[in-house]
Amino acid sequence: LIDPREDFAVNALGTLNVLEAARLQPLPPSLLMTSTNKVYGALEDVALRREGLRYAPVDPLIAARGISEARPLDFHSPYGCSKGSADQYVQDYARSFGLRTVVFRMSCIYGPRQFGTEDQGWVAHFMIRALAHEAVTLFGDGCQVRDILFVDDLVDAFERALQQIGALSGRAFNIGGGPRNVISLLELLDRVEALEGVRPEASMQAWRTGDQRYYVSDTQAFERATGWRARVDTAQGIERLHRWLREIRAAAPARPPRRAARTAVLSAPAR
Repeated sequence: LIDPREDFAVNALGTLNVLEAARLQPLPPSLLMTSTNKVYGALEDVALRREGLRYAPVDPLIAARGISEARPLDFHSPYGCSKGSADQYVQDYARSFGLRTVVFRMSCIYGPRQFGTEDQGWVAHFMIRALAHEAVTLFGDGCQVRDILFVDDLVDAFERALQQIGALSGRAFNIGGGPRNVISLLELLDRVEALEGVRPEASMQAWRTGDQRYYVSDTQAFERATGWRARVDTAQGIERLHRWLREIRAAAPARPPRRAARTAVLSAPAR
């Protein structure tokens, strides 16, 4: 949103550059692209109801399975447009040029070695802020829901896709924790409080452009094609991430006490 032109250059044009470089090789490599659930837009037509601290779909089929690849594309926000354009180029290079490509339209990935921010990696971000006794910002009402996927399960999905790249080439798959691994922002704060003993202070701000109140991946297509399944459940994965964050915090060298900064006065030559 701050610089749509740079966003396009990195995501859309950057992906095209990679595809062209691959196409020009004597033996083109396989290519896996990590796309995003934002290619489906804000999903404003999905009827929702509040269930405690989360939104839930009114449609029982969506509640049981999540959002499938049959969902029409609806790029929303500059980020959604640039990632969606790249997503389509990667699929088309399989059709037009015979490259072996697969697209993963990913939900929220989390796990050790993730240093999250408000924009990416929010599960780790909440925990890092809690450990530092710092506040978090919730955009919207905090009841928005995502299916979170532990990084080990994502790596397993990558490996399975590469093993079967010939059969899967040119396809896009929704990849996430699925309906078994659903959590809202407020529910994550509850889990952080249970693990850390302190609840992060939260401030509320307005909804962000293109933010989905509910997104859960229907991963059945990839499961049927490869036998993959998310195996690390939400409680186990969050505990593992929390333990790792505490370990690296304990291992970090203590900061020396601050001393008063010296003031240096530099004289510029007269012009």
